[in-house]
Amino acid sequence: MTAALRILGLDPGSLFTGYALVEKSGSRLTAIDSGRIACHRKTPLPERLGTLSTALENVVDQTQPDAAALESVFQGLNPKSLIVLAQARGALIAVLSRRRVPVREYSPTQVKTAVSGYGRAGKQQVAAMVQRILGLDADGLSSDETDALAIAICCAQMSRSEELQHSDSDRNVVR
Repeated sequence: MTAALRILGLDPGSLFTGYALVEKSGSRLTAIDSGRIACHRKTPLPERLGTLSTALENVVDQTQPDAAALESVFQGLNPKSLIVLAQARGALIAVLSRRRVPVREYSPTQVKTAVSGYGRAGKQQVAAMVQRILGLDADGLSSDETDALAIAICCAQMSRSEELQHSDSDRNVVR
């Protein structure tokens, strides 16, 4: 029997960052914790990044994840928004690196496919599937938390195929 895997899903943003801890034990997924880190819009960006970093340090220290997952930066944002999002992601990734939490990244299409079976699913469809997969009443969850849960679910589902790929590649290594 394999040990449970604790995955921290993150939905980064400079104003709101959703986080969610999901535990994978065999094929069972359980939501352990979720929340949202909020920053005030009028706070200068460097201070918001500091707030994100400090809050994520606290989350990591409290939840002790085995891995973390984020969506990769996607196209379609205006350049200024993309730069701000990249800075927020960088602040979060730096915290995870300092805490020695392995980071995995997935495209929005991978996340939607893993959760709903359809890579172009809408937010409502993904949220409904997150509820169904984890057996949650998501009425009290922010969209940032729901997105973070979806990212953690994707990582949990992809981790099995990633493990298989690593074990297959290990067999092909000439020693």
